[in-house]
Amino acid sequence: METPFFWIAAILFLAAFTQSLSGFGVALIAMALLPNLIGMQTAITLVALVSFAVNVGVLLRYWRALQFKTMLPLIFASWVSVRLGIFLLRRLDEKIALTLLGIIIAGYALYALLGLKMPAIKGRGWAYGAGFLGGLFGGAYNTPGPPVILYASCQDWERDAFKGNLQAFFIQNSIIVVFGHWLSGSFTPQIWSLFGRDLPWLLLGILAGLGMDRWLNPEIFRKVVLVLLVVTGLRLVF
Repeated sequence: METPFFWIAAILFLAAFTQSLSGFGVALIAMALLPNLIGMQTAITLVALVSFAVNVGVLLRYWRALQFKTMLPLIFASWVSVRLGIFLLRRLDEKIALTLLGIIIAGYALYALLGLKMPAIKGRGWAYGAGFLGGLFGGAYNTPGPPVILYASCQDWERDAFKGNLQAFFIQNSIIVVFGHWLSGSFTPQIWSLFGRDLPWLLLGILAGLGMDRWLNPEIFRKVVLVLLVVTGLRLVF
Protein backbone atom coordinates (compact mmCIF):
# COMPACT_ATOMS: atom_id res chain seq x y z
CA MET A 1 0.00 0.00 0.00
CA GLU A 2 1.38 3.41 -0.96
CA THR A 3 2.32 5.68 1.92
CA PRO A 4 -0.10 8.64 2.16
CA PHE A 5 1.46 11.78 0.73
CA PHE A 6 0.05 13.84 3.60
CA TRP A 7 2.15 12.15 6.30
CA ILE A 8 5.44 12.40 4.43
CA ALA A 9 4.78 16.04 3.55
CA ALA A 10 3.78 16.84 7.15
CA ILE A 11 6.94 15.23 8.55
CA LEU A 12 9.23 17.07 6.13
CA PHE A 13 7.44 20.36 6.76
CA LEU A 14 7.90 19.91 10.52
CA ALA A 15 11.54 18.95 10.06
CA ALA A 16 12.29 21.99 7.89
CA PHE A 17 10.33 24.30 10.21
CA THR A 18 12.27 23.06 13.24
CA GLN A 19 15.65 23.46 11.54
CA SER A 20 14.95 27.00 10.39
CA LEU A 21 13.61 28.00 13.80
CA SER A 22 16.21 26.42 16.09
CA GLY A 23 19.20 25.84 13.78
CA PHE A 24 19.00 22.04 13.88
CA GLY A 25 16.55 19.16 13.87
CA VAL A 26 15.74 18.39 10.23
CA ALA A 27 17.52 15.03 10.17
CA LEU A 28 16.61 14.06 13.73
CA ILE A 29 12.90 14.57 13.16
CA ALA A 30 12.81 13.14 9.65
CA MET A 31 14.84 10.06 10.57
CA ALA A 32 12.78 9.52 13.71
CA LEU A 33 9.49 9.38 11.80
CA LEU A 34 10.10 8.42 8.17
CA PRO A 35 11.67 4.93 8.51
CA ASN A 36 8.41 3.43 9.76
CA LEU A 37 6.60 4.88 6.73
CA ILE A 38 8.97 4.29 3.82
CA GLY A 39 11.67 1.98 5.21
CA MET A 40 15.12 2.67 6.60
CA GLN A 41 17.12 2.69 3.36
CA THR A 42 14.64 4.89 1.48
CA ALA A 43 14.40 7.29 4.41
CA ILE A 44 18.18 7.63 4.71
CA THR A 45 18.63 8.42 1.03
CA LEU A 46 15.69 10.84 0.90
CA VAL A 47 16.75 12.69 4.04
CA ALA A 48 20.24 13.18 2.58
CA LEU A 49 18.68 15.33 -0.16
CA VAL A 50 16.22 16.97 2.23
CA SER A 51 18.95 17.93 4.71
CA PHE A 52 21.08 19.54 2.01
CA ALA A 53 18.17 21.63 0.70
CA VAL A 54 17.08 22.81 4.15
CA ASN A 55 20.62 23.57 5.35
CA VAL A 56 21.27 25.75 2.30
CA GLY A 57 18.00 27.59 2.84
CA VAL A 58 18.77 28.34 6.50
CA LEU A 59 22.40 29.33 5.85
CA LEU A 60 21.23 31.96 3.37
CA ARG A 61 19.70 33.70 6.39
CA TYR A 62 22.64 33.36 8.81
CA TRP A 63 25.75 33.27 6.59
CA ARG A 64 26.93 36.70 7.80
CA ALA A 65 27.33 35.29 11.33
CA LEU A 66 29.23 32.19 10.16
CA GLN A 67 32.64 31.63 11.79
CA PHE A 68 34.11 29.43 9.09
CA LYS A 69 37.62 29.05 10.53
CA THR A 70 36.14 27.87 13.81
CA MET A 71 34.33 25.06 12.01
CA LEU A 72 37.25 23.83 9.91
CA PRO A 73 38.49 21.19 12.43
CA LEU A 74 35.01 19.67 12.64
CA ILE A 75 34.60 19.74 8.87
CA PHE A 76 37.98 18.12 8.19
CA ALA A 77 37.33 15.36 10.73
CA SER A 78 33.93 14.59 9.24
CA TRP A 79 35.50 14.06 5.81
CA VAL A 80 37.39 11.12 7.28
CA SER A 81 34.41 9.41 8.89
CA VAL A 82 31.34 10.05 6.72
CA ARG A 83 32.24 7.46 4.11
CA LEU A 84 32.91 4.99 6.91
CA GLY A 85 29.37 5.60 8.19
CA ILE A 86 27.87 4.85 4.76
CA PHE A 87 30.01 1.70 4.51
CA LEU A 88 28.87 0.41 7.91
CA LEU A 89 25.21 1.16 7.23
CA ARG A 90 25.00 -1.25 4.31
CA ARG A 91 26.28 -4.08 6.51
CA LEU A 92 23.85 -3.63 9.39
CA ASP A 93 20.54 -5.43 9.76
CA GLU A 94 17.67 -2.92 9.52
CA LYS A 95 16.30 -3.85 12.97
CA ILE A 96 19.72 -3.22 14.52
CA ALA A 97 20.03 0.05 12.60
CA LEU A 98 16.60 1.23 13.79
CA THR A 99 17.50 0.38 17.40
CA LEU A 100 20.79 2.29 17.20
CA LEU A 101 19.07 5.25 15.57
CA GLY A 102 16.44 5.26 18.32
CA ILE A 103 19.15 5.26 21.01
CA ILE A 104 20.95 8.18 19.32
CA ILE A 105 17.77 10.24 18.96
CA ALA A 106 16.34 9.53 22.43
CA GLY A 107 19.74 9.93 24.10
CA TYR A 108 20.40 13.32 22.56
CA ALA A 109 16.84 14.52 23.19
CA LEU A 110 17.00 13.52 26.87
CA TYR A 111 20.38 15.22 27.26
CA ALA A 112 19.08 18.46 25.74
CA LEU A 113 15.70 18.28 27.51
CA LEU A 114 17.27 17.88 30.95
CA GLY A 115 19.39 20.96 30.32
CA LEU A 116 22.63 19.20 31.19
CA LYS A 117 25.67 21.31 30.44
CA MET A 118 29.26 20.32 29.90
CA PRO A 119 32.09 22.62 30.95
CA ALA A 120 33.53 24.89 28.28
CA ILE A 121 35.86 22.95 25.98
CA LYS A 122 38.31 24.87 23.83
CA GLY A 123 40.92 22.33 22.72
CA ARG A 124 41.04 21.39 19.03
CA GLY A 125 40.92 17.72 19.97
CA TRP A 126 37.30 18.14 21.06
CA ALA A 127 36.45 19.77 17.74
CA TYR A 128 38.06 16.96 15.75
CA GLY A 129 36.30 14.36 17.91
CA ALA A 130 32.88 15.99 17.50
CA GLY A 131 33.40 16.34 13.77
CA PHE A 132 34.48 12.71 13.41
CA LEU A 133 31.42 11.41 15.29
CA GLY A 134 29.15 13.80 13.40
CA GLY A 135 30.46 12.52 10.08
CA LEU A 136 30.07 8.91 11.21
CA PHE A 137 26.45 9.40 12.31
CA GLY A 138 25.75 11.51 9.25
CA GLY A 139 26.99 8.84 6.88
CA ALA A 140 25.21 6.03 8.70
CA TYR A 141 21.88 7.59 9.68
CA ASN A 142 21.83 11.17 8.32
CA THR A 143 21.97 12.41 11.93
CA PRO A 144 25.26 14.33 12.23
CA GLY A 145 23.68 16.72 14.72
CA PRO A 146 23.98 15.28 18.25
CA PRO A 147 27.78 15.30 18.75
CA VAL A 148 28.23 18.58 16.88
CA ILE A 149 25.36 20.29 18.70
CA LEU A 150 26.73 19.11 22.06
CA TYR A 151 30.11 20.59 21.11
CA ALA A 152 28.48 23.84 19.95
CA SER A 153 26.55 24.14 23.21
CA CYS A 154 29.88 24.27 25.05
CA GLN A 155 31.07 27.28 23.05
CA ASP A 156 30.34 30.96 23.65
CA TRP A 157 28.61 31.55 20.33
CA GLU A 158 25.82 34.06 19.82
CA ARG A 159 22.49 32.73 18.57
CA ASP A 160 23.03 33.69 14.93
CA ALA A 161 26.60 32.38 14.97
CA PHE A 162 25.34 29.14 16.54
CA LYS A 163 22.86 28.66 13.69
CA GLY A 164 25.26 29.73 10.95
CA ASN A 165 28.12 27.53 12.18
CA LEU A 166 25.88 24.48 12.44
CA GLN A 167 24.52 25.00 8.92
CA ALA A 168 28.05 25.19 7.53
CA PHE A 169 28.90 21.83 9.07
CA PHE A 170 25.63 20.24 8.05
CA ILE A 171 25.89 21.43 4.44
CA GLN A 172 29.37 20.03 3.81
CA ASN A 173 28.33 16.81 5.55
CA SER A 174 25.22 16.62 3.36
CA ILE A 175 27.28 17.09 0.19
CA ILE A 176 29.57 14.20 1.10
CA VAL A 177 26.66 11.98 2.12
CA VAL A 178 24.73 12.75 -1.07
CA PHE A 179 27.81 12.04 -3.17
CA GLY A 180 28.39 8.79 -1.30
CA HIS A 181 24.82 7.64 -1.88
CA TRP A 182 25.10 8.62 -5.54
CA LEU A 183 28.22 6.49 -5.93
CA SER A 184 26.39 3.64 -4.20
CA GLY A 185 23.46 3.87 -6.64
CA SER A 186 20.95 4.75 -3.92
CA PHE A 187 19.17 7.53 -5.82
CA THR A 188 16.37 5.60 -7.48
CA PRO A 189 13.47 7.15 -9.44
CA GLN A 190 11.35 6.67 -6.31
CA ILE A 191 13.72 8.86 -4.27
CA TRP A 192 13.72 11.66 -6.84
CA SER A 193 9.94 11.46 -7.12
CA LEU A 194 9.49 11.75 -3.35
CA PHE A 195 11.95 14.65 -3.14
CA GLY A 196 10.42 16.58 -6.02
CA ARG A 197 6.89 16.05 -4.76
CA ASP A 198 7.74 17.25 -1.24
CA LEU A 199 10.10 20.10 -2.15
CA PRO A 200 7.36 22.77 -1.94
CA TRP A 201 6.58 21.65 1.62
CA LEU A 202 10.25 21.91 2.54
CA LEU A 203 10.41 25.46 1.22
CA LEU A 204 7.20 26.34 3.06
CA GLY A 205 8.63 24.90 6.28
CA ILE A 206 11.84 26.92 5.90
CA LEU A 207 9.97 30.17 5.26
CA ALA A 208 7.56 29.51 8.14
CA GLY A 209 10.38 28.81 10.58
CA LEU A 210 12.40 31.85 9.56
CA GLY A 211 9.27 34.00 9.70
CA MET A 212 8.29 32.74 13.17
CA ASP A 213 11.80 33.19 14.54
CA ARG A 214 10.97 36.69 15.78
CA TRP A 215 7.56 35.84 17.25
CA LEU A 216 7.77 32.32 18.68
CA ASN A 217 10.02 31.51 21.61
CA PRO A 218 12.43 28.98 20.04
CA GLU A 219 13.20 27.44 23.45
CA ILE A 220 9.57 26.50 24.13
CA PHE A 221 9.14 25.00 20.69
CA ARG A 222 12.46 23.19 21.03
CA LYS A 223 11.35 21.53 24.29
CA VAL A 224 8.12 20.31 22.72
CA VAL A 225 10.07 18.80 19.84
CA LEU A 226 12.57 17.19 22.21
CA VAL A 227 9.76 15.46 24.13
CA LEU A 228 8.40 14.09 20.85
CA LEU A 229 11.88 12.92 19.88
CA VAL A 230 12.30 11.05 23.19
CA VAL A 231 9.00 9.23 22.63
CA THR A 232 9.80 8.49 19.00
CA GLY A 233 13.33 7.33 19.76
CA LEU A 234 12.11 4.94 22.44
CA ARG A 235 9.47 3.67 20.02
CA LEU A 236 12.19 2.85 17.49
CA VAL A 237 14.15 0.99 20.17
CA PHE A 238 11.27 -1.06 21.58
